[in-house]
Amino acid sequence: MKTSVVDWGLIPYSDSWNRQTEWFDALVHAKLDGKPYENRIVMCEHPHVYTLGRSGKENNMLLGEEQLKAIGATLYHIDRGGDITYHGPGQLVCYPIINLEDFGLGLKEYVHLLEEAVIRVCASYGITAGRLEKATGVWLDGDSPRARKICAIGVRSSHYVTMHGLALNVNTDLRYFSYINPCGFIDKGVTSLQKELGREVAMDEVKHRLQVEIQSLLDR
Repeated sequence: MKTSVVDWGLIPYSDSWNRQTEWFDALVHAKLDGKPYENRIVMCEHPHVYTLGRSGKENNMLLGEEQLKAIGATLYHIDRGGDITYHGPGQLVCYPIINLEDFGLGLKEYVHLLEEAVIRVCASYGITAGRLEKATGVWLDGDSPRARKICAIGVRSSHYVTMHGLALNVNTDLRYFSYINPCGFIDKGVTSLQKELGREVAMDEVKHRLQVEIQSLLDR
């Protein structure tokens, strides 16, 4: 099953949400009607934005409307699982819009696959990352007081078709996480490839590595 990769570059969150929804709805309808469709993996970055998932708690956003304006950020209530997260320049966002049944995957296995792809990308930079029980995403030193998150994951699915996806901190300005309780956690930190390596990392290189890992895991 061919999966195409699309790069939207730096795109406002609302534009990406509209495009995603359009492609998601089209894929669901085509699948139900037995018509041809395309599985796509979208890569992009967003200007400063906070997104609050269906099960998210409003009080995990620590700023009011005026304060949000002051830091040049916006807030969206969206239809994925999970709590609040931040997207911004220097963070690689990946939205696979795919029919999981084409790859023999259930939703839980799919989330595991996304985590695995990011764990492998981190390993390619010499960073040991892993999972944390009852906490979706990818973590460093997850079972220690130094636990810090490098990648958030939040997915929506209908008829085994997915949208939303993952956000990997590459050269992200981590100060923006201090204005929220990321994913609802108040006792855990966040990190980035740049912070862990002590140098800026080429975004195109990370995009390529992530794309390769996701596609090879899907093809299995």
